[in-house]
Amino acid sequence: MDTARLELSAQRYREAEQALEAAREDLQAEAVAALQQGEERGNQATVARITGWTREYVRRLKKKADENSTGQA
Repeated sequence: MDTARLELSAQRYREAEQALEAAREDLQAEAVAALQQGEERGNQATVARITGWTREYVRRLKKKADENSTGQA
């Protein structure tokens, strides 16, 4: 067994997971910013189209952001 290669692969995997999580958080933040501008239905459709997320997911993301901005959890 080549444990050095296994360790390297495991490290690369952990780094990729961290990068993916950071990218997800960035994308969600940008989506929320886009949703808070202008006409809501049009913005939801645009965000869904660009991200590939469902309209329902986009609505839930916006609702959660709105609740967090008003101090509700």
